[in-house]
Amino acid sequence: MLQFHPLVSALKRHRESFHPVLMLDPEKDRIASVDLSSKNRHFTSDIYSDIEKFKSFIDMNLQATGSKFLYGGYCEPRDIYSVSSVFDADHSDDEPRRIHVGIDIWGKAGTPVHAPIGGVLHSMAMNDAIGDYGSTLVLQHQLDGIAFHTLYGHMSASDLVLQEGSYIMQGQEFAHFGMPHENGNWPPHLHFQIIIDMELNEGDYPGVCRVSELLKYAFNCPDPEPFFQIISN
Repeated sequence: MLQFHPLVSALKRHRESFHPVLMLDPEKDRIASVDLSSKNRHFTSDIYSDIEKFKSFIDMNLQATGSKFLYGGYCEPRDIYSVSSVFDADHSDDEPRRIHVGIDIWGKAGTPVHAPIGGVLHSMAMNDAIGDYGSTLVLQHQLDGIAFHTLYGHMSASDLVLQEGSYIMQGQEFAHFGMPHENGNWPPHLHFQIIIDMELNEGDYPGVCRVSELLKYAFNCPDPEPFFQIISN
């Protein structure tokens, strides 16, 4: 049975105080969900194994819904990870990683990303394997005495000039959606993930887990929805 960390309640209590991670004009901008799960028969290997077709798929969904952003993916099972060795099983008798444990927001390259809550730049890295995060930044925060982290994957390489240990103010624009050549070869988007225990990782943390590990990762990486009021409004 899934158990919830005390951070989950704290996030819900403070949700109205968080700065938007992505800016939307409520009068004219829309955000729509997109299904990249194994159940979506319209999202085939022919699409997700070709970056240009994948980009076209995202662009067509943005246009069809009249949206500025597409979102989705928390605890979503995805076949897309089969195209990258990053998510392969470690041994022949192991299972591969296929469950996405962050949330993805798809949009235009260069889209500004803002800190939802003040925090210290914990670490950053260029995770440049095909299918990986590409440019990655991790912030460390504290809320009601609870320490936790937020990870921002698939960002622009130009964002990696920040100084680790520096303070990022709430609302500060500190990152931007990267292009495929700098974001792990994905269509432009933000992978956003809450991480309670970084387990000594720096500039990286698994954003995709095995089915057998889902309870562990769902506890350590709770649903980021409280940081995205734009989705629930």
